[in-house]
Amino acid sequence: MGEGIARPEDERFMAAAIRLSRWHTGQTSTNPSVGCVIVRDGEIVGRAVTALGGRPHAEPQALAEAGELARGATAYVTLEPCSHHGKTPPCAEALIAYGVGRVVISVTDPDVRVSGRGISTLRDAGIEVTTGVLEEEARQPLAGYLTRQTKNRPYVTLKLAVSADGMIGREGVGQVAITGPEARAQVQALRAETDAILVGIGTAIADDPLLTVRTPGLEAQSPVRIVLDPALALPLTSKLVETAKEVPVIVVASEEVSPLGSEEGAAPSVLPDISPTMGEIGKALAPNSQDNPSLPATADVGRGATPQPISPPVGEMSGRTEGGAAPTDRTDMDTRHAALEAAGVEILYCNPYHPEVLLPALATRGISSLLVEGGAKTAKLFLEAGLVDRIQLYQAPVVIGDGGIESPLQPTDIPSGFAHRGTYIFGADRLDEYEREN
Repeated sequence: MGEGIARPEDERFMAAAIRLSRWHTGQTSTNPSVGCVIVRDGEIVGRAVTALGGRPHAEPQALAEAGELARGATAYVTLEPCSHHGKTPPCAEALIAYGVGRVVISVTDPDVRVSGRGISTLRDAGIEVTTGVLEEEARQPLAGYLTRQTKNRPYVTLKLAVSADGMIGREGVGQVAITGPEARAQVQALRAETDAILVGIGTAIADDPLLTVRTPGLEAQSPVRIVLDPALALPLTSKLVETAKEVPVIVVASEEVSPLGSEEGAAPSVLPDISPTMGEIGKALAPNSQDNPSLPATADVGRGATPQPISPPVGEMSGRTEGGAAPTDRTDMDTRHAALEAAGVEILYCNPYHPEVLLPALATRGISSLLVEGGAKTAKLFLEAGLVDRIQLYQAPVVIGDGGIESPLQPTDIPSGFAHRGTYIFGADRLDEYEREN
């Protein structure tokens, strides 16, 4: 049976399936959060979303709810039903077994084990299949899964809150409230549906953020916290370290300070300077250069751009073992490494200055979506690497004034290749959302 023709009611019921799919966004592990509704004679007789943790899938749950009413009914699914035997039976076979007469699919699954096979399986069984209904709308809640499948990295959202005078904070003050409570509540909701949140070490030390979800009832949905910390300077007394056993923390350290990083296993007496000079930045290789085989090529990285390194914070802070200052020798480094791991922090030795290397490493840990939330340098790093998929730019009427930290992005200089997706008002604040056009 060939491609089924879309019917007038298809968009209405697919919209219901898409709304369902958003219920568990960011809570289904490496599986996508899929919505499914079963419709018979114009009425929904079964509905479900992928269960927390990723199993069971949406289709068998919706079919079970519909029971005998599924025979001859239409199933609306936001993502192509799986056709392979994994830890659960194939969803395509479940749809066939229940006698569904028609299946309407929004997005084709890019997973090589599924892509097109689920559709073929259904059609071979005599079921009419219609695809592409509300595809653009359905892709947004599936963005993390689709990006990890097609680009081997998480979907990256950059969130910035900018004052009326173009600042994102004030030097030496720590956290500065730029947006109001309504906008901050919206950011908490974004954190709750994101796998991981990332800041630079400068922000981690200056602000001492917790980076968890604080909305009552959603605390358990806090993302993995990631800090770009080349020299393991994160203080042991920081909120991040103190809560690492409750909510995971990954510190991304330079490979040059790894216990395995020294030649032939010999530990150097003095650690190398790991903050690149401007000269080193200027002569750095493009991410996909054939002269730099140590960097894996990714599908969309860089467009020839060279990521700007983030310099570690300048200035000495007290208490080397407790953090805040870069260790100066191997013994000090090993002590810091052991103390952080004992506190529950995972240390990932992967060049923090090259997100095209870091992001695939995070994908292998099951991270499908990443929120970049802290630091002008960190934001600039991901923007210049061409690895931001979505920009959420909040603008507030607050004026920072003298000593302000300039935003790396203004409403007037959104990078080319991004489409404006909408403007939203939260109290006195304005949110403009942009998404990279494929």
